[in-house]
Amino acid sequence: MDKFRHWMLVVTLVVSFAGSAAMALAQQDAKAPVKDGTLIFTPQWTAQAQFAGYYVALEKGFYKEAGVDVEIVHPSVSRSAISRVQKNESHATTLQLAQAMEIIDKGVPLVNILQTSMNNALVIVSRRGVDPLTQKGARVGIWNSGFGQLAICMSRKEGLNYDWIRFASHVNLFVSGALDATLAMSYNEYYQLLQTGMALDDKNVYRFCDHGYNIQEDGVYMAKDYYEAHKDQARRFAEASKKGWEWAAAHPDETLEIVMKYVKNGKVATNRVLQKLMLKEVLRLQIDRESKKREFRLRPDMVKHANRLMLENKMIGREIKYEQLVPNK
Repeated sequence: MDKFRHWMLVVTLVVSFAGSAAMALAQQDAKAPVKDGTLIFTPQWTAQAQFAGYYVALEKGFYKEAGVDVEIVHPSVSRSAISRVQKNESHATTLQLAQAMEIIDKGVPLVNILQTSMNNALVIVSRRGVDPLTQKGARVGIWNSGFGQLAICMSRKEGLNYDWIRFASHVNLFVSGALDATLAMSYNEYYQLLQTGMALDDKNVYRFCDHGYNIQEDGVYMAKDYYEAHKDQARRFAEASKKGWEWAAAHPDETLEIVMKYVKNGKVATNRVLQKLMLKEVLRLQIDRESKKREFRLRPDMVKHANRLMLENKMIGREIKYEQLVPNK
C-alpha cells in the first residue's frame, strides 16, 4: 500500500507540474518596460473573480475618470506578484494581511492603500469525514506561492505538526489520494472540490474564521518608497478600485461577464459556474461581521491579532504595527 501511494504521488506530481508549466507558459507576465506615468497593477494570482472589482474599474472607465492610467498585468504561476513589485516592474499588488506582514518582517517595506477583505476565507479539507484537528502529522497540501501563514500558525499552536506538501494550483494531489488534507479558499478550491463530487461538511472542513483566526485577507499594497513618491496617484487608484468593487456588488451578472473576458484572455482553466460562485463568496467576505457593511479598511484589532498569532508561532520576528501598514494620507 505504501509503495502504491508513493507511485501515485509521483504520477500526480508529474501531471500537476505539467499542467502548471502549461499555465505558466500561457500566462507569461509582461517583460516590456513600465510606461512612464502608468500604474501597473498585478493581482496576486491569475485572472479570476477574486479580482473582479479591479477589472470593473478598468472596463467601466473608473480609473480614467480618476485621472490614473492603469494596466493590469497578472503574474504567471511560476513567478509571484510581489517579486514584480520588488523589481519595480509593477507598482501595486494584492496580498493577504498575514502574508504582507511576513514580507515586511523580511525587510520589504509595504503600505496598504485599500483593504477589500474583511473576513478570512482559509479552510482545511480532510478526507473521509475526518476532523483535521485529529490528524497529527498529516500530509497537508499548501500553495507554493504562500497564503498559508495562518494554517502554519494553527498547526504549531495545536501541536499538529502537519507535513506540508507544496502544490502550484488546483486540487489534483488531494483528489488523487496523495494527501490526507489540503488547504483551500472558500471562494476557490472549496468549490473545485464540490465540483468533483466530494462530500464536504462540518466534519471534514475546518474554517479558520470560526476558530479564532478571522484575520483579514486581500488588500492592495505598494512598496513604501513608490507610495511616498506617488501618494496622489495611489489615492486615486484606491478610490477608483473601491468604486469598481461597489459597482460589482450592485451588478454581479454584468461583472461576471467582465470576469469571463479576463479569464478567456488569460487562458485560465476554469468555468463560468465556478467563477460565479467565487464572485458571490468574495463579495460576501467583504462584508464585516460586526458592522454588516463593506468598510474597505484595515482593522487595527485584526492587525494586533495577526501580530499576536504570528509572533507566538514564530512566523515573524518583530511586531508589525498598524501605523507601518496604513500610510498617513
